[in-house]
Order: sequence, then structure tokens, then C-alpha cells
Amino acid sequence: MLKRYLLAPGPTPVPPDVLLAMAAPIIHHRSADFLPVLDAAKKGLQWLYQTRNDVLILCSTGTGGMVGSVNNFFNKGDKVLVINGGKFGERWTKICQAYGLDVEEIVVEWGYAVKPSLVEEKLKKNRDIKGVFVQASETSTGVYHDIQALGSVVKQFDDTLFIVDAISALVAHDLKADAWAIDIMVGGSQKGVMLPPGLAFVSVSEKAWAKAETSTMPKFYFNFKKERENLAKNQTNFTSPVTLIIGLNESLKMLQAEGLEKVFRRHEWLANATRKAVQAIGLELYPRESPSNAVTAIMAPQGIDGQAVYKNLREKYGITAAGGQDKAKGKIFRIAHLGYADRFDVITAIAGIEMVLKGMGHPVKLGAGVAAAQELLMA
Repeated sequence: MLKRYLLAPGPTPVPPDVLLAMAAPIIHHRSADFLPVLDAAKKGLQWLYQTRNDVLILCSTGTGGMVGSVNNFFNKGDKVLVINGGKFGERWTKICQAYGLDVEEIVVEWGYAVKPSLVEEKLKKNRDIKGVFVQASETSTGVYHDIQALGSVVKQFDDTLFIVDAISALVAHDLKADAWAIDIMVGGSQKGVMLPPGLAFVSVSEKAWAKAETSTMPKFYFNFKKERENLAKNQTNFTSPVTLIIGLNESLKMLQAEGLEKVFRRHEWLANATRKAVQAIGLELYPRESPSNAVTAIMAPQGIDGQAVYKNLREKYGITAAGGQDKAKGKIFRIAHLGYADRFDVITAIAGIEMVLKGMGHPVKLGAGVAAAQELLMA
């Protein structure tokens, strides 16, 4: 028997209590039984997003939330600025181009965070930029962009929206939607929120809603104005993903019981332990600055294929992590410490990495990384 451990940056493990809640008999999404369920979910998401604004709940993956963040607030030909520092920065560009937006990019070298001063410079030179798109945590590189600093820059420009993909950062990082002037923030269920894939969450500021009034782009399924109207009645525009929303409430209860600040500190603690352990093994981190607390991207040793490390972790030891993408494929592998994660997930991951590398002929002192992690995790 090979026991399985899910340590990928999404989907992430689902707590037993959440699974049990979702196993309850199904209820109808237009019945009175469902109204308090959605009411609790929307209030819980406002707590998590640290916002007074509506947080829409969509039956889609996070990418659906990204698409809706484009077609509901812009018009064909609008100029926008995309921070492209990885595969998901590229996704913003592709979505914007698919809807006919005029995309200007700040291309950031993989492994680095964008400099807010570059964004400010672009916006001052191009006063017609209608939106700035960025990832909070660029999952493909393990880099966190300084959302607070970027929000401070963008809010100086009254006609420019600040749109944040927080799909892997939500829960792992302290993201204050209102205080940091985030106009649109996208989350997803299968990351820090500890659910199966299938839900996207999108917070929308009043500044953004004003832009929605002048958007003429086609919209049907991802029609945020209709979703907002239905949310006020504790409904969704189309058939509600009832089971997932029931699970969402259970997950939010767990996070609320832990407390928001403790949730953020836990993710930082686990991330720091992972980084320290990786370096104790003699490996390098892929991010050269500003590492994410959601996922650690690790450079494969010279002469070792990062994809082979990822595959051996899964096939030999039952540990599902993640490989590199695009230009980082074969160069890195990634370990998540996100959502329903604790100290022994880190220790399992580090022990598995040591065993895989030793089995591949790389000189590793077994236990060196585990010991480094234990020292920090006992604190």
C-alpha cells in the first residue's frame, strides 16, 4: 500500500469536517433552506477578504473569476497594464487579449517581484491605462508581489482599476481588499480555502462597479451585475453549487475559529520552515526575492531533472507536489504548505525530498533538512 500525501499548490487537502458537511443530503438552491447557507457564505468571505464590498460566488474555477474581472469592467480597445512574471501573469495577458484589450506588459524576470516604482512610472506616462492586473502569489515561480505597495500606487489614478489574482495567496497572505485599495480580487476554492475545485470568489469595489455601468463587452454566464443583484437575495444567478457552498461555510468556520492573524502566521511559519529545510539540504530557492507563503519553488540540483524529482516523490513515496512550468520546467519542483497544512506536512515533504535525491545519486545527508525544519517547527 502507498499512502498518498497531497502537497501540491492546488487542489489542496480538504479537512474531514468539510467533507462530512458536503456529504449531507442535497438541498434545492432556490428553496428557503439555502438562503441562510449563502448568507453565511457571503458574510464569511467578506471577513476573509477584509472588505465591506460584495464578494461574488461563481460556479467556476479561479480562471472564470479572472475572465469575469475583464469582461465586466472594460471595453474593447481599453489600454491595460499586466504584470507578467510567470505563467499566471501570462494568463492575465491572454484573457485581456481574448477580449480585445490593448495590453501593455511589465515583464518581470521569473523568480523576482515587480518593482512598484515601475508600475507608477508606466501609469504616469500612460494616463489612459484603465486597469492594472497582477498576481499576489505567482504560483509558477513561488514569488509574492507587494500588493499593499502596488495598491498605494494605483489608487493615485482615479480612472484605473487595481485587479489582483489572489487565487493561491488568499489565506496564505494577509490581503486587505479595502485598506489596500484592491478594486477586484479573485480567489478560488481549491487553494487556501480548503475545498475541492469548483468555486471562484470575486470582490468588487464601488469604483469598479461604476466602471461596470459603462462596459459594453458581451457577458452572459459571467455577468457580475446580475450576480450582485441575486447575491442581495442570497441567491446566485444560475444554479448554485450547493454542496461546495455548504463546504465553504464549514471551511470558513474553521478559519474563523483559528483567527485571521493566526492563519497568516501559520502559513508564514510553515513556509519559513520549508525554506530553511531546503537550504539545509544544500538546495537553492527559485525565488530570488519575496518568496510566497503558499508554495516553495526549489531549484533542482545540477544534473538532476526537476520533473524527475516531482515524479519520484509521487510514484515512490506517494507525495504529490508540483513540477516546473514553461521555462522553469525541469529546473524546479514545488512544495505547497497551503490551507489544511501543519508542521508534519512540511516534515513529510522534506523527508521525501531527501530520500528522492539520495535515490537519484545526489549527495544528501539524510535528516539534515528534517532536523532544520524540526528546530523551527518546535518553536
